[in-house]
Amino acid sequence: MSTTQAVIPTGDQVVQDLPWRWRVQGSIFLIGGLGFMFDAWDVMLNGFLIPLLSDEWSLTPGQAAWIGTSNLIGMAVGAFLWGGLADRIGRKRAFTWTLLMFSVFTVLGAASNELVLFCVFRFLAGIGLGGCIPVDYALVGEFTPRKHRGRVLAAMDGWWPIGATLCGVVSTALLVYDNWRLLMLVMVLPALLVVWVRASVPESPLFLVRAGRVDEANRVIRWLVDRTGAAVESWRDPDPRRLAPLSLGSVTGQLATLWRFSWRITLTSWLLFVSVLLLYYAAVTWLPRILVEAGYGNRAAFILTSGMTAMGILGVIAAALLIERVGRKWVLGVSAPLAGVALVVFAMVLDDPVAARIAILAFGFLIQVSIPALYTYVSELYPTELRGSGFGWASTASRIATGVAPLLFGAVLWPLFGLTWTFIATGLFVLVAVLWMAKATPETAHSRLR
Repeated sequence: MSTTQAVIPTGDQVVQDLPWRWRVQGSIFLIGGLGFMFDAWDVMLNGFLIPLLSDEWSLTPGQAAWIGTSNLIGMAVGAFLWGGLADRIGRKRAFTWTLLMFSVFTVLGAASNELVLFCVFRFLAGIGLGGCIPVDYALVGEFTPRKHRGRVLAAMDGWWPIGATLCGVVSTALLVYDNWRLLMLVMVLPALLVVWVRASVPESPLFLVRAGRVDEANRVIRWLVDRTGAAVESWRDPDPRRLAPLSLGSVTGQLATLWRFSWRITLTSWLLFVSVLLLYYAAVTWLPRILVEAGYGNRAAFILTSGMTAMGILGVIAAALLIERVGRKWVLGVSAPLAGVALVVFAMVLDDPVAARIAILAFGFLIQVSIPALYTYVSELYPTELRGSGFGWASTASRIATGVAPLLFGAVLWPLFGLTWTFIATGLFVLVAVLWMAKATPETAHSRLR
């Protein structure tokens, strides 16, 4: 390699050093974030559906738990399926098909008249929506300049409390119609609109390079350079690392590949995802039911739950401001255990309405400081060819855990041990995970994506 060639950046390096432009990378951030918003809306909807369907279909707590479990297990399947597919067929295709699948099966779920069929359709809708987080984070992260990547990926999670809050506000407003089907159908039309908009997003040039599709990558890179006005005259093609053709073996082999790549990174990713999201879903899935059991009416319970998610918007802003200054690990390592403490305090003071409200609002803020840091950190730990599948499998592990949790929570833990000890155990799990992270994996702030 000549000296001249050595100083010329590769195409994928050019993408990561471009200036940020709202009309270019910002539009991809907005489009990707809208899909993330519907993920939050749908997950939050489980908590609102549980008390409504429990009344209409006379469900026991164990039966009602399947409303959340079927959806979350579907998301677990979708996370590894779509995350792996995104590393094989490309971000763009997976980016579009995830939301389309979710929309179709949500409509069918709203037409169901009994619990088993309803749960089947919620499972299938979850498969579609479960791919949004790994696919959207991979695509947005690969288009974002590294100078801004931490803030942008942290801000991506801002769509989560927005979606969760919209779900609460809309569900509360629709209570007057006494029809839970409207709560599901109202989000389908905007989701289909986002499917149409996503068709305009180009394929990730980092993916195209790794897939050996260099000519396509160069066209996208040239488009990015022209649209951002960057002073880049030329770049060189890296040696492409061609991917194996898509097959059942290549998909099932991803798990082994991730652990061979780095068992420390993969174990850390799984521990963080499972513990932090278990803490979050324990709250959002059952909070309306907990509040109803404590004497709140449906409307009051829905409003307080919406307030908790709205506080998350401030949490995401705080994460975006802190994540580049103090690093991913510090933000996550401090905020996640504190969120666990807030949830324990909430359980302890549930009989005091004022103190309970303060504690659950504090939890809503703190948990949404930690989750953006979690998503940003894990998405940066893996190289491009493993980013979708690495993030997807970590998300799958968390979805399986959180999918089983509603059954254990509603049928065993809450009745036998009470809220306080259940939340103490969950918080201790979070503490173990962040202590392992502090020891086992590096800080990724300002690093170039591999």
